[in-house]
Amino acid sequence: MKVAALVGSIRKDSYNMKLTNFIQERYKDRLNINVVPIRDIAHYDQDIEHEAPASVQRFKSELSDVDAYLVVTPEFNHSIPGVLKNALDWLSRGSREMAGKPTFIAGASMGALGTVRAQMQLRQILNAPGMGANVLPGNEILIGSVQNKINDQGQLTDQDTIEFIDGVIEQFILFTEAQLVKS
Repeated sequence: MKVAALVGSIRKDSYNMKLTNFIQERYKDRLNINVVPIRDIAHYDQDIEHEAPASVQRFKSELSDVDAYLVVTPEFNHSIPGVLKNALDWLSRGSREMAGKPTFIAGASMGALGTVRAQMQLRQILNAPGMGANVLPGNEILIGSVQNKINDQGQLTDQDTIEFIDGVIEQFILFTEAQLVKS
């Protein structure tokens, strides 16, 4: 199953990228996860959407043949980061790459609530008519106090968190397989 991962944190030592790498490695026998960079995508502008810049064309071409999406977000001021919103805005236009595609959400933060507010907003965005993503209901990965659950090598070590992620991934695989059979 080919999964495109969009990671909303672009900082070098991002906890959300570490979480994505953990998911990518742990479930590699069942999910082929490819992280699609969003750092250099031109800002969305309706005036240029029909003649999108090369950065947008490259980004969209990397998503042309995927079965599903993983969207991983930090929480910035109770919201998703602008770089992630920009990428999603481009995906809501033209060929609408996420429309109808199984999608699941994850996020990690140093705060106690994980990325709960950002994920609520992200779920709204992904369910908007322009996006039309088929978001896994009732399952999201929210990791609070992530700095206490990752070792110095960037590996997730908290067993309860790992078991929780195992359950969400299993639900996502079943959800996606059911969608792929229908299409």
